[in-house]
Parts: sequence; structure tokens; C-alpha cells
Amino acid sequence: MSKLLSELGINPQIQQALNELKITVATDIQAQVIPIILNENQDVVALAKTGTGKTAAFGLPLIQSVEVENESIQTLVLSPTRELSQQIFNNLVAYAKHSPEVKITLLTGGTALKTQIEELKSPTHIVVATPGRFLDLAEKNALDVKSLKNLVLDEADEMFQALKDDLLPILKALPKKRRTLLFSATMPGGLKDIVHNYMSKSAISVDSDMVTVGHKGIDHQYTVVEPIEKLDVLLHFLGTQQGGRGIIFCKTKAAVNKLAKNLAIRKISSGALHGSLTQGIRDRIMEQFREGHIDILVATDLVARGIDIKELAFIVNYHLPDTYEAYVHRSGRTGRAGAKGLSMTILQKEEVAEIAGFEKELGIEFKAIQKANSEAIEENNTLVWAKKVFKTKPNRQMPEELKDQVKTIFKHLTKEELIEKVLANYWKENS
Repeated sequence: MSKLLSELGINPQIQQALNELKITVATDIQAQVIPIILNENQDVVALAKTGTGKTAAFGLPLIQSVEVENESIQTLVLSPTRELSQQIFNNLVAYAKHSPEVKITLLTGGTALKTQIEELKSPTHIVVATPGRFLDLAEKNALDVKSLKNLVLDEADEMFQALKDDLLPILKALPKKRRTLLFSATMPGGLKDIVHNYMSKSAISVDSDMVTVGHKGIDHQYTVVEPIEKLDVLLHFLGTQQGGRGIIFCKTKAAVNKLAKNLAIRKISSGALHGSLTQGIRDRIMEQFREGHIDILVATDLVARGIDIKELAFIVNYHLPDTYEAYVHRSGRTGRAGAKGLSMTILQKEEVAEIAGFEKELGIEFKAIQKANSEAIEENNTLVWAKKVFKTKPNRQMPEELKDQVKTIFKHLTKEELIEKVLANYWKENS
């Protein structure tokens, strides 16, 4: 039976903020973790997939637990990406709306070190940071963590795989008398070593019943293509998702740039997101995506970890991920908050054998979808071309005399006749 957040011991100030955010019912991970953090002092290892409410699970009780008279950093939240850190920070600030005495600071790249050093001179109770920026500031002695009581490792599996060299020095440097709260969608072997070496043997394990909720509503599909067909099959798929918004995942930054360029050439509303872009550009693209000005995001795995948009209809694996964990996080971008979602993987023949491993390891079932035939692809490409023409801005540099000559050639044609002839010409040149 579902529990209300108000039944978990949340104080009135935070409860007021939650009511204004229209958050009343606790998710399974919240119902389990919040009382532990409020009433116990043990470490916690929580397995919960994306979209299950992890930020509130640790954020609400940690905000409530702040000793405001102690102006030192009491809680450190580490996450693997700037985008995810920004999202966590925004959520915590919203939860603490009516607790103005609680001071929360965001420390990520994209902001000058000097600015953040100045920020840290003011009272700070909770810090949300990426490992790299935390180390940068620690090296400059800008962080005082001697009073640290709580360390949160969010998306710990991804952080360990991608940022191990940054994470381990932090774990060694932090006070040993602290509570560690580890949240992860999966528990790969390397992360088990972290738990063994840096967490208490009496750590409480929480395996959320909602671990698959984000995936029960997801339809996992794959289609098999020849390399030369890949882009056309993708375009056809996007054509079937009219009105739907989604993310296309590629393995490398170069692949993201190439695919995004191909979509832009066809006037498909899209943007690229990868780690080599400046923070300003990444923030602008994410804002456009959140606001609905961009329908398709082409991204690498790591930077997409901070994307939490409930209206995503689908994700596409343009390249099969290297790990099962990566697939969990990719597919978890869709089907959020109880909505239906679609995870489509575009494979080459030699990759099909790998699907069985994903099914067995993740407890999911893929449905094989017949790729679009040449006729359907040709028809879709025609529609893509037509939309491209429609979105093309008039060329103001073209001589008026030339325009008049062209108009004279076409002046006796009706609109329908002109469309027929232009279509016939397109098909002749592209068949």
C-alpha cells in the first residue's frame, strides 16, 4: 500500500514545499530510505533505477537533518555529470524553499573556480558536486569537510566506471566518521569493492521494489540493418514518432556530431550533447530540449545521465552500448513517472547475438521488428525532403531578374501540377 510522504517524518517546512510541488505519495525507495536516514546512522546501499525518486529519498531527510547553527559543510552529494548535479541541486533548492536557513551550493565545471571559492566563504551546509570540480577546489584548500557527516554517491555505478581516478582520492580524503549513502541502478564488481573498502560492514541494503517500475512500461525493440541503411532506417523510425520527443544515443562524440549534422541537414529539430562542448552550449541545448524547442537530442551516455524529462516517448540506441548498465540508464530516460516508453535499438547482423545477454542479465525481453522496406524508406525520405523544403528560408541574395524568369516558366502551372512535377523530379533524381 502506498505511503504519503507526510507519514515518513518530514517536517512541516519541507512538507509545505512538497505540497506546492504536488508531491504527496512516496515512491518505494523513498518509503524505505527516508526513515532510515532520519532515524538511523548506518551507511545505506540502495539499488534503484532512474525515475524512482532517489533525489527526494536522500534529499528530503538530509535537508531536515541540517544543523543550521553549524556553518560547515555537513553533506556532500557527488554525481557523475554537470547536468545531473544541476538537476539534483535544483530539486534540493525546491525542497528547501521554506527552509531558507539551509544553504545549498552547486560545484561543477562551467563556473569559474574563483567564483566558487568566494561562494564557499559563506555558510554552506550541503554541497552538490562533480568529482573533478570537488578535487579542483580541495587542492586550493577552498573546501572544509572536517565536519562532514553525510556523503551521497548518486549514480554510483556510472561514477565509478567513468570517474574512478577522481572518486577514489575523494573517498580516501573525507573524514572516516561519516555516513555514506550509495545509490545505484546496478552493482558491478568494481562498485562492490567500493562498498567493501569504504563503507561500514553494517550498511543497510535497500533493494527497491520499484527497481523495474521505470522499465515495466518500456517496450524494448530492435531492428537489424545493413550499415549503409542505418541512417535511412533511423529517419523512417523518427517519421513514425510524429509529435514524440526522444534521445538518440551514440558511442562517441564524433558519431554524435556526424548524426546531428545529418539530422540538421534534413531540418529535423535536434541538438547534439557531448562532453567536449562548453558548459554554456550544453546548458543552452538542454534548456531548448526541456522547453520543447528541440524534439530530438543526440547524445553520448555520460552527459545524458542528468536528463530527467517526463515526456520522452522513446530512446534510440544508434549504437549498442558496451555494458548492460549503460543500457539500463539509456532506456531509463523514457517511460518515466508511470508513462509508456519505447527503447529502439538499431543493430547490424553481427550484433544480434548480444541481445540474449542483455535479456538474461537485465530480465527484459526484446521484440524483433522488421526493418522498413525500401519503398517505405523512399516514401519517408520524400516526406523528409518536403519538410526540409518547407522549412528552407527564401534566398534574399538571388537576383530578382532570375526569380522572375523562373516564375515565368512555372506561371501556367497550377499548385497541384507544380507539386506533381517537383515530386516526379525528386523521385527521378533519387531513385
